[in-house]
Amino acid sequence: MVGKLVAGKKVVPVMLYDLSTCVWCNKTKKLLGDLGIEYSYEDVDLLNGEEREQIIKIVRKWNPLCSFPTLVIDNKTCIVGFKEEEIRKALQL
Repeated sequence: MVGKLVAGKKVVPVMLYDLSTCVWCNKTKKLLGDLGIEYSYEDVDLLNGEEREQIIKIVRKWNPLCSFPTLVIDNKTCIVGFKEEEIRKALQL
């Protein structure tokens, strides 16, 4: 998994693609932190060149509109936007 790892309780692989200045992205990070879930994240707006292009391709695979936050849970479920109840349900919390 790419990105920066945030330690916590490992439930399933959780990957957050976000923008560093996005309010909803930061709310998603805060929720995951408050839940104590281990997750990785990538601040897409801070990437450059080939690395950024590769990450955007991955995001578009899950979310063709390439909007943020894009949360991928267990490589099966994608939640676009800050949807607290959906996130809790997907993580079975």
